[in-house]
Amino acid sequence: MAQMEKSPGDEAEGDDWEAERLQLRSELGSRMKAVRQACGFTLEVAAQRTGLALSTIHKIENGRVSPSYENLVRIARAYDIGMERLFSSDHEAQQTTRMTVTRAGQGRKVRSRNFEYEVLCNALAEKKIIPLVTLVEKRAPLKPEDLESHDGEETLYVISGRIELVVEHYEPVILEPGDCAYFDSTLKHGLRSVADEEAKIFWACTYVDVDK
Repeated sequence: MAQMEKSPGDEAEGDDWEAERLQLRSELGSRMKAVRQACGFTLEVAAQRTGLALSTIHKIENGRVSPSYENLVRIARAYDIGMERLFSSDHEAQQTTRMTVTRAGQGRKVRSRNFEYEVLCNALAEKKIIPLVTLVEKRAPLKPEDLESHDGEETLYVISGRIELVVEHYEPVILEPGDCAYFDSTLKHGLRSVADEEAKIFWACTYVDVDK
């Protein structure tokens, strides 16, 4: 069967997405560098506090690599800040509201490895729960080295597509629209899309212990 050629429109859309992806990565890196400097940390101190390689932090700050969600958590905790600070512009970071609303499609978009997050209700500082709408990429079956863990708990609800959730000690599970899962984040875990259509989930993760 002859391979279907891509139309100029498809190529243009792909180019636009690549440009947006690089822009999101660059903006995140710039904000993370500004936050680190505001905390008074050198790259060496940041590496020591986070447990990440100095070169990794340098590449993230310069927009050369996309951090995983787990590394974002490690960095925010090491800097002793709410995770929303990594996604906020300076004026947003100063807000002290205790109630906020994010209208459809108006969340802060962040590109991470294998995912694109839309961070919701970002104006509320020091949240105990991080709410996200996440696009999940299709990729090869997850290997042990693809799984990551961190403190806290998380839940996800499938909006569209089909995803595979892998949590250590449990059999992988396929989740479809309307399905929901909740698990202990200290267990190694990962997820991927297993369908050709876009996979979108609502994902909520605890950021700090509720008793803190």
